[in-house]
Amino acid sequence: LGTVTADEQEQALKEFTQANPAGLTGGKGGLDVAKQLIEQALGKAANATLETIKQSIEALPFAFLQKVDSQNLITFLIDERPQTIALVLSHLNPSQAAEIIRGIPPERQVAVVKRIATMGQTSPDIIHEVEKGLESRMASVMSQRFENAGGIPTVAEILNVIDRATERHILESLSQDDPDLVNEIRRLMFVFEDITKLSDRDIQTILKHVDNAQWAMALKGASDELKEKILKNMSSRAATLLQEEMEYLGPVRASNVEQVQQQIVDIIRRLEDAGEITVSTNQEEERMIT
Repeated sequence: LGTVTADEQEQALKEFTQANPAGLTGGKGGLDVAKQLIEQALGKAANATLETIKQSIEALPFAFLQKVDSQNLITFLIDERPQTIALVLSHLNPSQAAEIIRGIPPERQVAVVKRIATMGQTSPDIIHEVEKGLESRMASVMSQRFENAGGIPTVAEILNVIDRATERHILESLSQDDPDLVNEIRRLMFVFEDITKLSDRDIQTILKHVDNAQWAMALKGASDELKEKILKNMSSRAATLLQEEMEYLGPVRASNVEQVQQQIVDIIRRLEDAGEITVSTNQEEERMIT
């Protein structure tokens, strides 16, 4: 071809522009445009070429991380060295990399960004080693769903079956640091239906502190066993009045029933703390001495 002069270059560009007026506008690109152009050029043979391109993209370093939630990725990267984090982030798209940087401790953010900025060429072997190590560690994240573990309900279940002395010690110690947490635990430790486990004597004590209107609402959502337990510890007249009040209420909102049930549970916990009743939800009944 030989040397092309500046005038010849300019003339060639003008001719191309005139022949392809839409060829230099729009700024389109990406896989969709590439697919369209390849299909137009190759016809039926395009599928094989497109598959090769797809495999090449998937073979890019750390491509598997595109499927990983950023929060999970932060969990795995947070304890890595800055240079390792920088290597990984340099192969992610900018928005995903930004999420990771936001999630790591502030004192390490600058170090990571500096490593990315000063990173030159890296040995493919090192990249492959880091990639495979991270992929292996994250295999469980990609193939399994996380299950909830722990939490306030778990604590409540444990304390429900622990001895009373240990329970008191734990809750009293916790209340010094986080009284709101203790309140949440207490609410779950004893539920309304657990009243069926109380002795008749304790139920009679509770009846003195809960009015009929509360019982009428609370028992609307209770089991027959609990209703019978409450009614049999009342006088026949009080039991009749309570049953009439329950019928008079008619349909009620479940949220209203649950609210009143919780009020009664709170009363029971206060009576227990005052030593007026004994609440035991242990699976094994305490041995009695005669």
